[in-house]
Amino acid sequence: MTPIRVVLVDDHRVVTRSLKAWLESFPDMHVVGVAANGEAAIAHIAEWSPDVVLQDLLMPGGIDGIETTKRIRHVCPSARVIALTASIDEPRMVGVLRAGASGYVRKNAEPETLVDAVRAVAKGRTVIDPAAARALAEATDTPSESLTPREIDVLRLLALGHANRDIATTLGIGDETVKTHVSRVLAKLHVESRAQAIVEALRRRLVSVDEL
Repeated sequence: MTPIRVVLVDDHRVVTRSLKAWLESFPDMHVVGVAANGEAAIAHIAEWSPDVVLQDLLMPGGIDGIETTKRIRHVCPSARVIALTASIDEPRMVGVLRAGASGYVRKNAEPETLVDAVRAVAKGRTVIDPAAARALAEATDTPSESLTPREIDVLRLLALGHANRDIATTLGIGDETVKTHVSRVLAKLHVESRAQAIVEALRRRLVSVDEL
């Protein structure tokens, strides 16, 4: 089994050392790099070539977590980013997920939650901390184009992390039909990725926290 390659980005050494020790207590995880700010992470990200980056949203230096996420995704597109935060900040959550992050987890979440998030994101899923998702769902919703019943079905399965092939099997439709539905859903929600679709679906109350 090839371990999941993880990079930690946080300016608090106690945090990174604790996270490194915790994650590496699991045989399927290996921390390949640690950075204290976004600039340092970007400088080494190609060399480290991680599967998952665990990154604080608020860091010292010239760039914040949102800009760091954009640059990491540009330099190393295969890297999946999980934003770590000490508090729920709806604008920052939306911003970092729009920037390309695949996960959003509070620092006070259960340690097992973080491990599960790393594993899920490494497999291509999107993970949003339940408390953060609930706060997002309770925020003021925004107008949206109406989705058809089939598109809502596709969105719900997409939000649950199902791949196109799984969605096709569940709904009894073809792979190409699923691709068409996903494209239409993203267009109607005015987003570019599945992570963004989940955020917008929560904000517009098209899916519930319980469904996620």
